[in-house]
Amino acid sequence: MGRYSKGDHVKIEVVNEHSGESEWMWMLVERSDDHDRLVFGKLDSQPIVVTDMHLGQELAVSYDNIREHRRFD
Repeated sequence: MGRYSKGDHVKIEVVNEHSGESEWMWMLVERSDDHDRLVFGKLDSQPIVVTDMHLGQELAVSYDNIREHRRFD
């Protein structure tokens, strides 16, 4: 079991490779791996700046790109 649990939300920072702009979006956690420092889940925000991503998209994100963590009960 990793640092982040199924059902948690993490705010991730994603950078638009073309413009260099960054956007913060929420991701719904499915699981995490502390050894590889990765969190897996689905995008839970509608992207505005990073237009090649979409709501519900499955992602693997480095712990280094996590800016906030929320656990809703």
